[in-house]
Amino acid sequence: MPYAIWSIEASRTHGGLSAIESTTTLSQSRVRRIAAAPFPSRARKHVTSHSMKGPIARGTVRTTFVLGLYLLVQAGTLLFVARMLGPHQFGAFAGIAALAVLLGTLAPFGTHIVLLGEVAKNPARRNPVLAYAIPTTLLCGAALLAIYLTVCLLVLRIPGVPWAVLLAIGITELWLQPLLNLAVYERQGLGRIARSQLLKTLPLALALVTAASIFVMHIGAPLIAYAYAYPILSLLALVPTIRFFSSSWPSPNQWRLPRTAELREASGYAAVAITASGPGELDKTLATKLLTLSAAGVYAVGARAVVVATLPINAMLAAALPRLFRDSHDESGGARRLLFWLFGAGIVYVIAITTILWFVAPAAEWVFGAKYHELGHMIRWLCLAVPGLALRMIAGTVMMALGRPWARVGFEATGLIALAVASILLTERFGAVGMPLALAGSEWAMAAIGITLILRYTTRPSV
Repeated sequence: MPYAIWSIEASRTHGGLSAIESTTTLSQSRVRRIAAAPFPSRARKHVTSHSMKGPIARGTVRTTFVLGLYLLVQAGTLLFVARMLGPHQFGAFAGIAALAVLLGTLAPFGTHIVLLGEVAKNPARRNPVLAYAIPTTLLCGAALLAIYLTVCLLVLRIPGVPWAVLLAIGITELWLQPLLNLAVYERQGLGRIARSQLLKTLPLALALVTAASIFVMHIGAPLIAYAYAYPILSLLALVPTIRFFSSSWPSPNQWRLPRTAELREASGYAAVAITASGPGELDKTLATKLLTLSAAGVYAVGARAVVVATLPINAMLAAALPRLFRDSHDESGGARRLLFWLFGAGIVYVIAITTILWFVAPAAEWVFGAKYHELGHMIRWLCLAVPGLALRMIAGTVMMALGRPWARVGFEATGLIALAVASILLTERFGAVGMPLALAGSEWAMAAIGITLILRYTTRPSV
């Protein structure tokens, strides 16, 4: 689980707010009731106009600090894994792990978000939802595991990666990690944010210790040793979580398949989950297929490092989301002012962070070692994608707040198709540089479509 756990959490960061923003889409009727609640227009205007200096700004700082500690562990894991494996093996590992992570977002089929919402409304709904969420996760995970192994063995066909390594990664990301996420989302629904973050950090911290141990001991086959640790680390996190940190889960004789209405509700969240995480994972798998493994490894490290730089954007969105949901139905101009502030602050930040990344990029080669001698060059090309990435994240979150989750699915799915096509064409023409160019093009395309849709929805004249 080490890299793949790091990878899935990084992809959540990359995709926006994941659990936080998905929570806010739990029921559009709840949004409408909140929006319809009495709230004087003058007071709303006053609160919105001071949102930068008030709770949003303070919340952004607090959230950035919490996520910063979390991402320190992620960064440490990335550093040890990259140096331990070297660019060739890391390229292979990044590709197969990214595919597992991407498919893993579909394993619970959105039931984890349903669980979060039902528990938030009424904790007594926990067991009835878990009764179908657990078997749904296991069944979907089994089907996805078969798809994953088929794609890896017949399509990717990465040399030097034994099938047992693929199986270990697949079982972890398609079964064990989704089950652990059910416990994490349950605690978020109960308002136990600190405990949920602890549970989410636990396997990643174990991964960091494992990676560091393998690196220090100079084990002869680090890829195999690291992959075999996947399910072990997952179980070390999952079993205590179920046995000691929460009430007992429903026993197997209480499990059932979801009803049609329940499946329909969960399917929307499943679609949002895979399209939101897709841009952060698909490129790594494509790079493994289209580039040499060493070039794919350098690209994967650079792309992960760039994603970490968008941390404050996620923090800002997390802090602004409650206000954004309330004001999304405000006809007095509060919603437009808040959107102007979000996009304005985002643009200012990405200009600053892109400039910093450009100048510090050469230092990355010193940090990750001489084997990654092209890493600084790759990060500079990836700087082209950072503004589009940040704007796409903001647009996706705003789309959810506006009650348009399927619109988000649409423009992010379009971006994934553009990424796949552009990657094939540009890598054939420009080699390894084609991957950051394709990523930048797809991110900018998604940002442009998302912002256009937001303008359309927010400027439409009221009837």
